[in-house]
Amino acid sequence: MRALVLEKKLELSVRDIELPTDVGRSDLKIVIHTVGVCGSDVHYYTHGGIGAYIVKAPMVLGHEGAGTVVQVGADVASLRIGDRVCMEPGVPNLASRASKLGIYNVDPAVTFWATPPVHGILTSHVVHPAAFTYTLPDNVSFAEGAMVEPFAIGMQAASRARIVPGDVAAVIGAGPIGIMVALAALSGGCSRVFIADFAQEKLAIAGRYPGITAINIRGETLASAVARHTNGWGADVVFEASGSAKAYKDIFSIVRPGGAVVLIGLPVETAAFDVPGAIAREVRIETVFRYANMFERALNLIASGNVDLKPLITGTFDFEDSIKAFERAAQGLPTDVKLQIRLPQDLG
Repeated sequence: MRALVLEKKLELSVRDIELPTDVGRSDLKIVIHTVGVCGSDVHYYTHGGIGAYIVKAPMVLGHEGAGTVVQVGADVASLRIGDRVCMEPGVPNLASRASKLGIYNVDPAVTFWATPPVHGILTSHVVHPAAFTYTLPDNVSFAEGAMVEPFAIGMQAASRARIVPGDVAAVIGAGPIGIMVALAALSGGCSRVFIADFAQEKLAIAGRYPGITAINIRGETLASAVARHTNGWGADVVFEASGSAKAYKDIFSIVRPGGAVVLIGLPVETAAFDVPGAIAREVRIETVFRYANMFERALNLIASGNVDLKPLITGTFDFEDSIKAFERAAQGLPTDVKLQIRLPQDLG
């Protein structure tokens, strides 16, 4: 099959590669329509690895996807040929202790698309378990379907925060995940969300959403902006979505006493952590790794019309231009939020 292959660090090619095609009794074959370019995909491209996950052999990229079912396993009753779907990219061992506890996202045996050595989905079709595949409602496009995966991370963060209706939240980082966290926090009951970044272009996109206040931290710190709007009390919840080690320096000056800090971004450098500052305010600290039992909830919110992710799609590339899409994503242009790749449709 023709696919976008990461050969090694900084080397991509669009070429034929042998991938699994056998459809098991509980599986589906899905023709891929749209795939989002995720920051982790780009990081594998530019750095050759993320933490312990190192690219040691050619790997197909892509894990945010939507497509059409073209073959159904013998035991599948919930989906049919022709169904438009989006796919949860992580498949755990359902018999594991983590899965039984409902936290299958941290199952050590989970296989996740485009995470070495598992191939991703920037190819014509994939085989995937029906249990982790979801039907797109008629009013949800393939492009929106490919946004369910990153939005599920925002939903996981909002859930971990234990938001109480009326809470004020602050988000550090106005990238794709940061904006989706802000939208999920509003959907979860926050009355107002402050979002901070250096990139005015991204802040302008985020600030168009009702309930989101954009703060350019070139002119004012997030802590001072939040204090000014909360009479010095602070935010009930602070979400760290930038992945910058520098964000941790003053993070506990943003949150109110007894509030929560939710960590989402993955710093490349070691982050200095103010333990006394956290203890003095008795701040609850939560962490987010992907998501569990959030995919359908995220899809339902998009389908309801209460969350509109379409303004976050700032560029769409044809499959043959996939390398150009990754080169552009690697530039980190301030005008870009989410880039997507559209594949040619051959349902034969």
